[in-house]
Order: sequence, then C-alpha cells, then structure tokens
Amino acid sequence: MQQIVKTYLRELPIGSIGYIVGYDKVFKGYQGKLLSMGLTPGTQFILIRQASKNWPILLEVEENLIRLSKPEADALCVEEVD
Repeated sequence: MQQIVKTYLRELPIGSIGYIVGYDKVFKGYQGKLLSMGLTPGTQFILIRQASKNWPILLEVEENLIRLSKPEADALCVEEVD
C-alpha cells in the first residue's frame, strides 16, 4: 500500500512522484495561471529539478516539462506518493 503525505513542492526531493491536491490560499492569485498550465487537482507529476538562484522548479507532467517560479510552486499543495 502506498503512503500519501501532503506537502509543498519545495519539500520534495528530486525524482519524487506526486499529485496536485489544491492551492495555498496565501498564493490564490497564481491559481488561474497554474490551472492554465494543466496543474489541476489530481494531476500526477515527477519533480525533475528544485529551484536555485536563477533556475526555476521543473516538473514533468504527461511527458511535458513545466517550469515554475518559486511563488508558483509555493502556491501548489501536493501529495507525495512513496
């Protein structure tokens, strides 16, 4: 049986597989942009790269790569699948 843990993207290690479960209320202004990128609740992703000074967070979603700024990534609430 898989264990599911609610968290934020910034807390996941590279290579993690997870699902989008919702959006943080503090960053509600990013919700529309995230929805337009296809990051809807229930969407599965693989974390390819964490953010550093000049690099965005990189997710693989349905064989597509999606770049997220730190505020966009912080707006997502996710579940990691172990």
